[in-house]
Amino acid sequence: MWLSSLTDEQRQALLGLAHNVVVSDGLLDPNEEFMLDEFKREMELHPATESDYLELEGVGTTFASRRARAIAMLNLLRLGYVDGAFEVEEECLLQEVAEAFGIGGDDFLLMHNWVKRLVALEQEARAFMQP
Repeated sequence: MWLSSLTDEQRQALLGLAHNVVVSDGLLDPNEEFMLDEFKREMELHPATESDYLELEGVGTTFASRRARAIAMLNLLRLGYVDGAFEVEEECLLQEVAEAFGIGGDDFLLMHNWVKRLVALEQEARAFMQP
C-alpha cells in the first residue's frame, strides 16, 4: 500500500525491515513470501532482489517524513498478519521499529488497530469470492 511513493533508498530499507519481520518468529510462511513478492512488485524491484536483515539504528533518517514512516509501519504491520497469526516476536520488533521512527505508543496502537480492521475486511472480501 502506497509503496510506490517511497524513494529507492526507502524501498531497499523497507525490504530489509520486512525481512526482519518475516524471520522474527523463526518461521517463513508461504503467505509471507507472497507478500514480500507483492511488495517488490509494487516498489518496482526486480523479483530476484534479495532482502537481508536491516539494523534499526539510523532507520529513522532513511524514512525522514511522517508519510514515509506511516507507509512503512502500516505495510510492516500488515505483513505481521499475513500468516494468520501476529506473533509476540513480530509485535516486539514492530514496536522497536515504531520507536526508531519516533512513532509514539498511541499512534502505534491506532495504526495496529487500522491494520487489524483492514485484514478483517480483506478476509471478508475473499469470502465473497469463494465458490
